Amino acid sequence: MTERTGRAARKQVLLRLDPAVHDAIATWAATELRSTNAQIEFLLRRALAEAGRLPGAAGPIPRRGRPARSAEPSAESQTEPSAEGGKGIESR
Repeated sequence: MTERTGRAARKQVLLRLDPAVHDAIATWAATELRSTNAQIEFLLRRALAEAGRLPGAAGPIPRRGRPARSAEPSAESQTEPSAEGGKGIESR
């Protein structure tokens, strides 16, 4: 596997599953808005943690997708002074 820029290398594993088990995991993953792969990793990490075997060097599960919105207010939600009395109104 080639290493991605800015991220630690992740291991790739071929996993053979019973089709019914795969379908159950895929359905569960969909209800929690995860990929099947992310759900399998989540379950493995939880099982390791519950058994006291999760290595301390194991980092958090990497976040995928769009970055979070910034805390700065957008230009659309800025308060603008009105013509009457100088009180602000919110534009939308």
